[in-house]
Amino acid sequence: MTQLPVRVLVVDDSTFMRGALVRMIERDPRFKVVGIAGNGKEGVEKAQELKPDVMTLDVEMPIMNGIEALREIMATVKTPVIMVSTLTEAGAATTMQALELEAVDFLPKALNDKEKNIFKGADGLHDKLLAAAGVANGRAEKVAEVQKEAAAVKVPVSSVSRVNAKVVVVGSSTGGPKALNVFLSGLPAGFPLPIVVAQHMPPQFTLTLAKRLNEMCAVEVVEAKHGEVLMPGKVYIAPGGSHLRVNAAGVSVDEERGESPYKPSVDVLAESVRSTFGKQVLAVMLTGMGADGAKEFSHLKTMGAHVIAQDQASCVVYGMPKAVVEMGGASEVLPLERIAARVCGLVGI
Repeated sequence: MTQLPVRVLVVDDSTFMRGALVRMIERDPRFKVVGIAGNGKEGVEKAQELKPDVMTLDVEMPIMNGIEALREIMATVKTPVIMVSTLTEAGAATTMQALELEAVDFLPKALNDKEKNIFKGADGLHDKLLAAAGVANGRAEKVAEVQKEAAAVKVPVSSVSRVNAKVVVVGSSTGGPKALNVFLSGLPAGFPLPIVVAQHMPPQFTLTLAKRLNEMCAVEVVEAKHGEVLMPGKVYIAPGGSHLRVNAAGVSVDEERGESPYKPSVDVLAESVRSTFGKQVLAVMLTGMGADGAKEFSHLKTMGAHVIAQDQASCVVYGMPKAVVEMGGASEVLPLERIAARVCGLVGI
């Protein structure tokens, strides 16, 4: 259990940005900023001295940049880090690198001098900080927590050896980029089904994610485009800021908000998959904060689709998979490193 208030260290070379972040963070009494730093080197020193529960770390800083500081932090105190990155192609690429280096999450910022408009997705900042602080506790308490969870909720297992699926649908959020890399890199180039993915990310970042995954995986990975036809062995990442839907003709992309607070939304994508393919679906829920996708994944299982949820021990944040399990929507629960092989077996390769 995370002890309150959550102690936060803010690292940014801009006095204005530091002040804006501190004010935003301390609007919620569950959080207390215990220190600030103006460059990466000072940030590393403050992290080692103050041992905060979580820290925000700007990407572009003098003396030592955010990536260099992150490497040093992960090698020493292992403080959970939320990167603060600009909404640019370069910012997105650096953020992907940071997530691969064990940053828990990121907060995109616009190049804007109005404080209320600086941070895109800032409404979720406190949730991200709380989840990241939970990661710190999880490093020390993981075994006991997983055992307690297993006792409280019966973890489903499956003896199914094959499924008659026409598509794979994947949901992910916090920790998702790295989890997607592990999962998708385990699939062969000749994978027989199309794969559609909803990963919670803003515009530009999903394109960078798709490009990065495409470089690292045998399957082809693209950011989905409106009107594309689904092809076997190809992965379609929902564009940030838009909903991805599947229909008989292929995929559609739109920016309508609808009922979901997320764009892209796992529930929106999964509902369209269910409407198009019925029970001929293989669904995978990876690490993430919240419960997006749990409702529709549960509907899929009720119809006869096969649903795999990532287990707690291998999740960065055990939120979305947990919600699927608690709603009875999981056919089985597996550690991340076993999901690709299981999916391959289920589709007969």
